Amino acid sequence: MDFVKMEGLGNDFIVVEGPVTMAAADIVRWCERKRGVGADGVLEVTPLGSDRVRMRYWNADGRSAEMCGNGLRCVARLAVMRGWVEGPNLIIESAVGERPAQVRPDGTVRAMLGVPQEYRLASLRVAGVEVHPVGMGNPHAIVFVDDPALAPVTTLGPQIETDPIFPAGTNVEFAAVRGRDRIELRVWERGVGETLACGTGAAATAFLASRQGLTDARVAVDLPGGTMMVEMEDGTAWIEGPANLVFGGSVD
Repeated sequence: MDFVKMEGLGNDFIVVEGPVTMAAADIVRWCERKRGVGADGVLEVTPLGSDRVRMRYWNADGRSAEMCGNGLRCVARLAVMRGWVEGPNLIIESAVGERPAQVRPDGTVRAMLGVPQEYRLASLRVAGVEVHPVGMGNPHAIVFVDDPALAPVTTLGPQIETDPIFPAGTNVEFAAVRGRDRIELRVWERGVGETLACGTGAAATAFLASRQGLTDARVAVDLPGGTMMVEMEDGTAWIEGPANLVFGGSVD
């Protein structure tokens, strides 16, 4: 099966043209970084017409996920590059609904992630720390810290991810607000581990910070893989950043 490797701010994916049938064990094997292609997850893109494609996504552990923000932007870029859609504006059908995207001439992609949902106004105590649950098509638990670089992401992240209060697991964000227009962030992704970037995590964190009056509606989110712009527009979250094709190949 042919594939391309793509990345958005270092969040990397194996992308295949659908429809295809893939076993969870194959996804795990392909994403393994020492003996496989290596990726945070697998994206399936199925062309549907002149202005739309369908996206499905699996994390590196072989389990499907509801949404992936950087994956959404990579899908949009590939659809335009391959000519599956006629113009730079397209609709991506996903497990959580239709998501519009625009591919710009410089290769950056602006995509709509939807309306964030704050699951409860009060924070929770999970694994001994205060967390804020937010839905961005997929689940997130946000932890505000003084310095994400020093945060125990690889130890506390998996504890929060698998806590029974999150029956489907959760992504975990370690965030510090650096000004009204900037957030610093590290993310522990459900089923993957720490990643260089997370689009839905950046959007969920920006939404929460804005709702708490800590930031403006448009904010730069600094992640280990680079900076993503997040904008809250009439209650809807949009993300903007690069999406790049790395190489192509085939897997059995």
